[in-house]
Amino acid sequence: MIRHAVEGVDAVLALLVELAVYAAAGYWGFTRDGGLPKRLLLAVGTPALLILAWGLFGAPTATHPVHGPARALLELCWFGSGAAALWASRGRRPALLFAATYLLSTAVRFV
Repeated sequence: MIRHAVEGVDAVLALLVELAVYAAAGYWGFTRDGGLPKRLLLAVGTPALLILAWGLFGAPTATHPVHGPARALLELCWFGSGAAALWASRGRRPALLFAATYLLSTAVRFV
């Protein structure tokens, strides 16, 4: 029973971390230098590219799902892009907190 509760909490945490990647990418895009059209394009386009990549390779219903080492590399790059976007737009502390949350969520999946 406790295991099911932990799995449920982890599923919610994993979803929130995934959504945070999109939010961080959009925020990063909007905080770049340049005019409003450029910032809006980056704020919408960057998360759109991440959504496309996750839908093709990472989602449970992905068109071309990857497994094993390729999956680990995909997650590292994908979630790493969220941490990098936070680092570039908000600084080190939010990026490290995001990375720690992702690592905690990943660790819980393997326990």
